[in-house]
Amino acid sequence: MTNGLIHRRGLLKAAAQGALAVPMAASLSRSGWGQSTNHATGEAHPPAAATPAGPKASLNVKDYGALGDGTTKETQALQLAIERCAVLGGGEVLIPAGDYLTGALTLRSNVHLRIEDGAGLLGSSDMADYPVAEVRWEGRWIKGYSALISAADSENFSITGPGKIVASAAIRGRVERSTGMRLPALLEFTNCRNVTVQNCFTSQAGMWSIHPVYCENVTFKDLTVHSGADGIDVDSCRRVVIDGCAFETSDDCISLKSGRGEEGYTINRPCEDVRISNCTFSDRFFACIGIGSETSAGVRNVVVEHCKCVGARSYAIYIKSRPGRGAYVENVTVDGFEASGARLGFLRLNNLNSGKQDDFPVPGVRGIPEFRNFHFSNIRVTDEATLVQATEIHPQKPLVGFTLTNVTGTCKSGIRLANMRDVVIRNVKVAGYDGPLIATENVTGIGLQGAAKLDPAKMPKAPEPIPTPEKAYTLH
Repeated sequence: MTNGLIHRRGLLKAAAQGALAVPMAASLSRSGWGQSTNHATGEAHPPAAATPAGPKASLNVKDYGALGDGTTKETQALQLAIERCAVLGGGEVLIPAGDYLTGALTLRSNVHLRIEDGAGLLGSSDMADYPVAEVRWEGRWIKGYSALISAADSENFSITGPGKIVASAAIRGRVERSTGMRLPALLEFTNCRNVTVQNCFTSQAGMWSIHPVYCENVTFKDLTVHSGADGIDVDSCRRVVIDGCAFETSDDCISLKSGRGEEGYTINRPCEDVRISNCTFSDRFFACIGIGSETSAGVRNVVVEHCKCVGARSYAIYIKSRPGRGAYVENVTVDGFEASGARLGFLRLNNLNSGKQDDFPVPGVRGIPEFRNFHFSNIRVTDEATLVQATEIHPQKPLVGFTLTNVTGTCKSGIRLANMRDVVIRNVKVAGYDGPLIATENVTGIGLQGAAKLDPAKMPKAPEPIPTPEKAYTLH
C-alpha cells in the first residue's frame, strides 16, 4: 500500500510540474544551466549527472537478518536496511556475496546500494511480492506492478556493482493477460534526481529492464544489460548519460520516449539532453537505438557517439512516430558509429505509421509530429541491407535539416529520401550497392546532384487526418 501511495503522489506531483514546464525552461535558459546545445549543428552536450553525496552510515544487510542462501525470501531484511540507512541521513547499504531472493524493494534519498562481487539480487516469482501502483507503460499511466527495485520522488541515490540484479525468469511477457496490468520492470525510477547505476550486471525476462520516468541527472555507466525486451527506456527525462554499457536485448537496446497521445501531449514532459556514448549493441528483435514512437511531449538534444551495433533484427537506429502523437523529434547528432549485422539497415526515419494509435490521439495538423535537425557523421557500415531508408516522412511537415557526412563501408542499397529540406550529403563512399546511391522525392539541399527520382506512385501514403473530437480532451 505504501509503495502505491508513493507512486500516486509522484504522479500527481509530476503532472503539476508538467504545467510549469514552460516558465521553468525559460528560467533555466536565462541562468544558462543545462544550456549546452550547439543550435547550429543540433549537437547536444548534456552535463553528467551529479555525483551523489558520500555515504554517512554503512550498513550490511546480513546484520538485518538477510541470509543470502538463494532460497529464503529476503525482502523484509533488505528493505529494513534501506529504511534504516535513510533515517540515519543516508549512506551505504552493502549486499555481500550470496544470492538474495527478494520481492520489490524501494530505494530512498541518499541511500547508495552496493552489490558486491559474487552477490546477486534475485527477483521473486510471486506476483504478490510486487505492489500495484500507477506505472508508465507505452506512454500512458496505467495500473501495474512495481519494479524489482524502484524509487519515487527521491534524490542522490545510487546502485553500484559489480554484482547482479536478475529478474525472475518465471515472470514473462509485458502485460498480465488476466488483468491487463503491466508486469514488473527490473529498475524503475519515477520523478527522481541525481541517480547513478554503475558497474552492474542486469537481467530481465520479458518486460522493459531499466525505466527512468520524469527524472533529472541520471547516469547509467559500465552496465551489462541482458533483456528479453527493451534495455533502457528513457521516458520524459532530462540530462541522462548512458556510457560504456553493453546490451543484449530482444527489443530496442535503448529507447527514448515522452508519452503517447493527448495524455503525453498535455502533461508535456519532453525527453531531452541525452548522451549515449561508448556502448555496444546487440538486439534480437528490433533496433539498437529507437527514438519513439511515443513522442507526444517531444524528444530533443540527443547525442550518440562512439557506439557500435553488432546485430539488430531491424535497423541500427530507428527514429519513429506517427500522426496522433504531435510534438517533435529534433537535434539528434550521431557521430562515430559502427554498424554491422542490422538485417534491414543502418538508419530508418518514419513519422507516418510507427507504433499503435492512442485511444485519444492529438488531432489535426498539430497531431503530425515534426522531425528537425538530424546529423550523422563518421559512420562505418559493414554489409548493411540499406544505408538510409527515409521515405516515410509526412508531406505536410517535411523534415528540415538532415546531414549525412563521412560514411564508408558496404551496403546493398543506398540512400532513399522523401519530403525533406536543407539536406546535406557529403563524402559518402560506400560500395556493394545496387541501383543509384541516392534516390529522392520532394527533397532539396546539397549533394543531391545525379540523384535518381523515386516513383511517387510507389511512395508510402500519408494516413487520413485525425478528426477533432466533439469534446476537448482533459486529463482523466
